[in-house]
Amino acid sequence: MADDALLTPAQLEARLRAIGAERYHDKHPFHALLHSGRLNRGQVQAWALNRFEYQRCIPLKDAALLARIEDPDLRRVWRQRIVDHDGERPGDGGIARWLHLTDALGLDRDLVESGRGLLPATRFAVQAYIHFVRERSLLEAIASSLTELFAPNIIGQRVAGMLAHYDFVSKQALAYFDSRLHQAPQDAHFALDYVKRHARTREQQDAVCAALRFKCEVLWSMLDALYLAYVGNAPGEDRIDMIPPGAFRPDPQPAPEPGA
Repeated sequence: MADDALLTPAQLEARLRAIGAERYHDKHPFHALLHSGRLNRGQVQAWALNRFEYQRCIPLKDAALLARIEDPDLRRVWRQRIVDHDGERPGDGGIARWLHLTDALGLDRDLVESGRGLLPATRFAVQAYIHFVRERSLLEAIASSLTELFAPNIIGQRVAGMLAHYDFVSKQALAYFDSRLHQAPQDAHFALDYVKRHARTREQQDAVCAALRFKCEVLWSMLDALYLAYVGNAPGEDRIDMIPPGAFRPDPQPAPEPGA
């Protein structure tokens, strides 16, 4: 096949899945540490606090996308994503469940919700994602959500690993991930079908692949920042303190014993 030939829907799906296999953030060293119990409580707190900014902005991203959809049938499907995260009432939905996790980790809720302790790179990456969805084509915006194709695998690793290795984490604290195990595949199946049907030119197919790569890079860059600030340059002999001014600073804690 010529490099610029139109892909069949099956070939486009295979290419999208190959992007995830190579670039999804389950491959990041920070997640390997998180899932294997090699982070201390403060480092887990930093992850949960910074990830909340992403969770908080998912409905903002989806509202921006929804405002651009003229087809009422598509709007009806997509608006469920906002409900899933915001809930039908206060205390319900994915954002509230993530706050239960940060509560369980001992983080002050006002600090978490205010965003005062965020790493600058976290804020920048999340805003870049929102701007992408607002400014690119509707097809690209929908394609950027396809990281959900790869979410169930990382969720399984995360829940099993954190419950096995951290005595400060409970199954109740990780309840957010229970709902995502069925929401993410459902959302991903719909978005994948939409992209395969509406990417009708090779230019459009290349654009949706680029959108997925961009989203993978957003998630990867957030973990880069966490690793640099809280792991790779943890305070110690000959180490440089890389936690930015104003960002969350954990209480001094020892690293877990090897193999713990």
